[in-house]
Amino acid sequence: MHITRDGHIHTPFCPHGSTDSFHAYIERALHEGLDTITFTEHAPLPEGFTDPVPEKDSAMAQSDLEQYIETLQGLKKEYHSDITILTGLEIDYIEGFEARTKTRLNEIGPYLDDSILSVHFLRAADTYFCLDYSLDSFGDFVQAAGAMENAVNIYFDTLLHSIKSDLGPYKPRRLGHMTLIKKFQKKFPPLDITPYTRSVLDAVSLQNMTIDFNGAGLAKKWCGEPYPDLDTAREALKRDIPLIYGSDAHQAEDMMQGAESVTGL
Repeated sequence: MHITRDGHIHTPFCPHGSTDSFHAYIERALHEGLDTITFTEHAPLPEGFTDPVPEKDSAMAQSDLEQYIETLQGLKKEYHSDITILTGLEIDYIEGFEARTKTRLNEIGPYLDDSILSVHFLRAADTYFCLDYSLDSFGDFVQAAGAMENAVNIYFDTLLHSIKSDLGPYKPRRLGHMTLIKKFQKKFPPLDITPYTRSVLDAVSLQNMTIDFNGAGLAKKWCGEPYPDLDTAREALKRDIPLIYGSDAHQAEDMMQGAESVTGL
């Protein structure tokens, strides 16, 4: 697969990312020979949901959303002859907040070109945990779940709910980093997840969705592979499910991370 598109890029609007400018990301994309990029900043979390990470910085503030969209509209005009820039968001599916997420999507959907549906927040023992925040918080989630097997069940059950959920006409059509449960696999081996990933691929195919082939996991100390892993990615291709490469870059220099995994499929 030859990469001409990066469908998962963050921005200076990300409170837990770098301060690299939009221009830095775009110029890096041009340097790499890309013809299309999607900025997919973390959408504001639904009203009433409390961000479980200590810094409360998992997503952009609601007050920044309008400026984010306006900034991208200006950049599209500035670079219209050089590269296709798509306005997107990374939307969190959070169990119990489907109705509020649908309402939010109905409001902002008309301004979006391309978005990702991701699962970062999981509920165990009546508490929400951010799956990928840190090794320690992942350990807390496993402990609350009772065992690693239970944690894996919760993750993939939530992922399936996200695929099947009714989030309205603006629901993202791309599933984000579907094996994120393996981010800390060198410390918390997730056992054999093949039956789970096959069920997810069945659901993705049925819903005519695509999959975010996310290179960021290769750079993570406790992971060392993309999301999804290569076995799952190859199975997706066998089923004619499109894989959309995404660097998940939080700084310009991270664009194209993991790209070699895509080209090797």
